[in-house]
Amino acid sequence: MFFVLPASITAEGLHIVIPLYVLFLGGNVVDVGIVIGLHYALSAIGAVFWGKVIDKYHIKRAILFICFSAITICSIGLFLTIDLNLVFIISSVAGFFIIGKNPVTQVLVMESVSNNQWSKLFTQISIITSLGSLTAFLVGSIWDTFFDLRPYFLFCAMVSVIATVLSISVGSKSIIERHTIVHSIYGIRHIFDHTRLNFQFIFTKIPHPHDFKPIISIFQRKMSHEIGILFLTNFLFYFGSNIYFTAFIPFLKKFDFTNSEVFLVYMIQTLVLLTMFFFVPRLISRLTEERATQISYLPRVLGIIIAASLIPNMVGMDSLWMAIISSGLMVSAFSIFSVSNSIIIFKAIPKGFEGTYLGVNSFMTGVGIFLGALTAGYVSNAIGYSVAFAIAVSIILSSLVMFRIYLKYKLSHRII
Repeated sequence: MFFVLPASITAEGLHIVIPLYVLFLGGNVVDVGIVIGLHYALSAIGAVFWGKVIDKYHIKRAILFICFSAITICSIGLFLTIDLNLVFIISSVAGFFIIGKNPVTQVLVMESVSNNQWSKLFTQISIITSLGSLTAFLVGSIWDTFFDLRPYFLFCAMVSVIATVLSISVGSKSIIERHTIVHSIYGIRHIFDHTRLNFQFIFTKIPHPHDFKPIISIFQRKMSHEIGILFLTNFLFYFGSNIYFTAFIPFLKKFDFTNSEVFLVYMIQTLVLLTMFFFVPRLISRLTEERATQISYLPRVLGIIIAASLIPNMVGMDSLWMAIISSGLMVSAFSIFSVSNSIIIFKAIPKGFEGTYLGVNSFMTGVGIFLGALTAGYVSNAIGYSVAFAIAVSIILSSLVMFRIYLKYKLSHRII
């Protein structure tokens, strides 16, 4: 697990500093939307590619070494360039390699301990990842006091070198196919539980047109399986949520937040996420997954409303506190939704079709993230942030409506 901490520091650091750097070079919110959209689009492609590589060749150490080396090169390249178009390209390439460690980490967990210990080890991985995020944001929050923004890429490069060196110690153990993870509720929960910014895609099977039958049947006024509604629920949830996350940094910079304050907001956000990680399983066990999922929509909507209505009317520490409250509510909601919803999906998947349905869910999630990034950029620039946030709220509420339809169908067992 030694490589997990520096890998997380680099990944989370890049996810914040790249949008800030785009704005530093004179870009606007449209450019931020494009760079984030391309980054996650290439991450989705990378998830398919690296998953297939590890399934076929079982070369975990080589994948880690290649990915961390490439991230190091990308970080240095971002430091050296002041061309916005090159930033788009390098950020996209970085997204392709950043995702590579995820399937490797999941397989390593399954190879290292017996399946009744997977939950414990996945929990440890998640905690270490959160500590990496905190480290990246803590360094960023004090960076602006002593340095310009660009050298932060060198910090990311140095940490990535450490991850590269530590990955050499990863050995080869018994061969376990990556799709084995779909039989573990602990593995599924891990995949969906830590996806605030570094969205983890899992494609155990590349979706084919026929695999989208559960979704298509809904629009034909019939339904072969209610899981299609869950796919649409997740699509809308990630679509609306990523409108907020994409627009949030340019929105804060518009109201004169310093780079240090932006990093500070995300550092506190990560602390909230880490704290919620310990309470969410207990909360879900008391409320049931269905109730917890519905409750999670309230703080997410409130977080967006607070950002849109209060931050523009405040200055100084007041606006900083509103930003912290807004982002804290967003990740609190997400920590509940991601765990409860992933359990619901796992239970809804017909036995023997885990790979197929998770592949479709990954595709729908990725499309939602991509469209959210582009929508945030173009709407915020053309009309305004308030309209973008309003659209985000309406889409998230549409997700809640879809989930309510799912519950109604599940209880009634009637074809709609």
